[in-house]
Amino acid sequence: MDAARDIAALRRMLDAARGTVVFTGAGISTDSGIPDFRGPGGTWARLRPIPFQDFVTSAAARREAWRRRFESEPVLRAARPNRGHRAVARLIREGRARSVITQNIDGLHQASGIPEGQVIELHGNTTYARCLGCGARHEIATLQAAFEREGEVPDCAACGGLLKTATISFGQAMPEAAMRRAREETLAADLFLVLGSSLVVQPAASFPEMAKRNGARLVIVNRQETPLDGIADLVIRHGIAEAMGGAVGPE
Repeated sequence: MDAARDIAALRRMLDAARGTVVFTGAGISTDSGIPDFRGPGGTWARLRPIPFQDFVTSAAARREAWRRRFESEPVLRAARPNRGHRAVARLIREGRARSVITQNIDGLHQASGIPEGQVIELHGNTTYARCLGCGARHEIATLQAAFEREGEVPDCAACGGLLKTATISFGQAMPEAAMRRAREETLAADLFLVLGSSLVVQPAASFPEMAKRNGARLVIVNRQETPLDGIADLVIRHGIAEAMGGAVGPE
């Protein structure tokens, strides 16, 4: 694999595109110190995920879910957008990309300067919480202080509903608005750029294939093979920071 050749090919495709959509997975955030949930050292390698139904029906499951979330807070708080995030933000800022569809829950695309309205979060966001009843937003720091004081997270002060990180858990319905917007953006793309996704989690992984079927060129930047490599116009096995930094240009 020739890194310079691959990066030059990606640069040409980005320059020729009129409507690039970027699709990101955990691989873009590992350089920021956030481990892949499924990778070595990731949460799911050590602990069974807590299904949504268990969270709703079991106080013990809720306590464990919150304990895990607060345990990860130092890593999340220390994480900063890396060169890959910044390259994507530059594409958005310069009008060379329409939007970012992300499987990530870390908020690093917004932290890199991409407007909230151009980041479509398929799996939600773990940097804050929402009430499952009324949808009110609650800040993690406040909930962590209460948890450390009382051993559990309080119910929503507005309606008495359960509070949960604003993420999508196993068994929880996908966010309808985000899925609809992701489909619209996918069908508007003439270049669909996948960065750091294994493309095995459905329904999120259906979007690159949808873009390709609709006539878009498909680029996959991921260190491991994916199920869609065979239909991609370009597959790059190098690091995202290297590939995107080289293709987009100096910061």
